[in-house]
Amino acid sequence: MAASRIISHPHRPFSPPPSQPHAHSSITLNFTLHPPKRCRLACVLRASLKENDLNDKADLFALPRPLTSTQLSDSVSDGPRLQVAYQGVPGAYSESAAQKAYPNCEAVPCPQFENAFQKVERWLVDRAVLPIENSLGGSIHRNYDLLLRHRLHIVGEVKYAVHHCLMANHGVKLEDLKRVLSHPQALAQCEHTLTKWGLVREAVDDTAGAAQYIAMHGVKDAGAVASSAAAKIYGLNILAQDIQDDCDNVTRFLMLAREPIIPGTDRPFKTSIVFSLEEGPGILFKALAVFALRQINLSKIESRPLRNMPLRMADDNSNGSPKYFDYLFYVDFEASMADPRAQNALRHLNEFATFLRVLGSYPMDTGTV
Repeated sequence: MAASRIISHPHRPFSPPPSQPHAHSSITLNFTLHPPKRCRLACVLRASLKENDLNDKADLFALPRPLTSTQLSDSVSDGPRLQVAYQGVPGAYSESAAQKAYPNCEAVPCPQFENAFQKVERWLVDRAVLPIENSLGGSIHRNYDLLLRHRLHIVGEVKYAVHHCLMANHGVKLEDLKRVLSHPQALAQCEHTLTKWGLVREAVDDTAGAAQYIAMHGVKDAGAVASSAAAKIYGLNILAQDIQDDCDNVTRFLMLAREPIIPGTDRPFKTSIVFSLEEGPGILFKALAVFALRQINLSKIESRPLRNMPLRMADDNSNGSPKYFDYLFYVDFEASMADPRAQNALRHLNEFATFLRVLGSYPMDTGTV
């Protein structure tokens, strides 16, 4: 008989002590240990998550109660300014997305995506707003991996229209440029335009950082692809505007918090999960069918290699010959965890998934971009 072990809860990261019962409970679908053949996967995932364990278990019980959907943005201006971490330097698109997600917030720059996760975990900031996918460049894989490694919860999403500008120091003309610096995603989104101009592309950590570098070093043969806000902040001249290959260039950002949100049914909700499966004919079809059978729409599916155990043996007697790649599947579906259909779908999926974790159930961004 299969044994089960819950390592986190879709509505709260840890169970409160007996003296502090929680009023909000829900389906506990996060981690299942199956027969011995599958235990290797469980051990690898536990080892990966253990790297981020908190040292003081007493701190686990000090976490605030879950948020309600109305606390996400409606009350932001009524209390102290929220501190919201983003990756990049002032002028980055992520800074603008953070300000759109949390009006009147104090945006806190971080050099790397992981630093933003860590600042929230360590109570240095209240939230993080980080990109997860772009309509032209696709998924930001690094943040998918970090969602699993860290204990944060997705509490919302915000879509931000990206308008790229080519900028350079004053006195530099387009024909003077030989190369252009920007984030790999931005360069990919402007690929055809930059190729037409014959510019060599050089990738850096973020768009605004490229503008900052060009300005600080007085570079004359290179420009940067960044926002108009970055050009203003760093005193650069905009040579061309809206240079992205498609005018519909939208980045979707996730809003992350220590506390999960209590899902509701008062507005459209989305739920994000991650799971793994045993190898077998039709197993992925079977996993996705649990949603189709209940008329639940899937808006996103992404596969990522299982770190520390990327290859699986065909069976225990395969003489060490790897046969299968092991993957984690990230899925977004359009339903709230307060919806019985979603609960039943995950119960069904949990019957054959080797690993299942709810990353968040949160209001969809249905506003105009």
